[in-house]
Amino acid sequence: MNYEYLQCEKENGVALVTINRPPVNPLNSQVMKELISLMTNLDQNHEVRAVILTGNGEKAFVAGADIAEMSTMTMLDNMEMSKISRIAFSIIENLSKPVIAAINGLALGGGFELALACDLRICSENAKFAFPEINLGIIPGAGGTQRIQRIVGQGITKELMYFGDMIDSERALQLQIVNKVVSQQDLYPSAKEWAEKLASKPPIALRMLKLAVTTGENVDLESGLTLESVCFNNAFVTQDRKEGMQAFIEKRRPVFVGK
Repeated sequence: MNYEYLQCEKENGVALVTINRPPVNPLNSQVMKELISLMTNLDQNHEVRAVILTGNGEKAFVAGADIAEMSTMTMLDNMEMSKISRIAFSIIENLSKPVIAAINGLALGGGFELALACDLRICSENAKFAFPEINLGIIPGAGGTQRIQRIVGQGITKELMYFGDMIDSERALQLQIVNKVVSQQDLYPSAKEWAEKLASKPPIALRMLKLAVTTGENVDLESGLTLESVCFNNAFVTQDRKEGMQAFIEKRRPVFVGK
C-alpha cells in the first residue's frame, strides 16, 4: 500500500518507517491515519521482527503537530484528532515487536510524544526535545503528560511542561528519556544494529517480555507478577524455548523461528 507521508523499507527482519513531511515532518490527521494503517500491517507481518521509526532529513524527527491544521479545528475536530492520535500511539506502544525511535533532530510536542510511545530511543547529538504546548495555550494531548512522568517523575515532567523549554540530547540522556546519544552519521547504523540484534531474538519471548513490562507498569505488583507468570509460561511452551535451551547445551548459536 502506498502512503502519502510515510515511507517503509524492509530488510533483514527490520522495517524502517520514515515520516516524510519536510522540512520538519509535522503530524497531521493524515499522518496519524497512515501510522495506524502501516503499524497494524507491520504488526501482522511475521517477517518483520523489529521496527525503526524516524523522520526525513536531519532537521527534525517530528517538530510537533501541524499547527496550521489545528488552528482551524473545532472542538469536535480536535476530539477526533485526539482519538486517532491516541490510537496511533497506543498501537506503536503495544506493537508485538520492539520499536526503536531514531531521533534525528527536533522532537517537539507530538513528536516528543511519538518518541515516548516507542520502546527504545536513540538520538543524534543535535536532537532537541520540548513540550512547547503551554506557549500555544494548550497542553500535550497525545499521551505526553502520562508517559513522560513514568520515566522522569512528576517534578521533571512539570518543569518540562510548565516552562515549555527545550532540552538537548545530553540532558535527555541524563534524564533517561533516551537510551543512547550518537553522532548524526551514526544514528541510523546504531538503530539498525540494535534492530537487527532484536530481530535475531525469539519473537514470541520478546513479545511476552514487552507485554509483561509495558502492561505491568500500569498495574499493582501482585497483578504484575501474575502477568509475568502467564507471559513466562507462554514463552516456555514454544519451539524457540526448546531450541534456545538445546543450543545452550550444545554450545551453538540458536536459530529462532517464531514458533
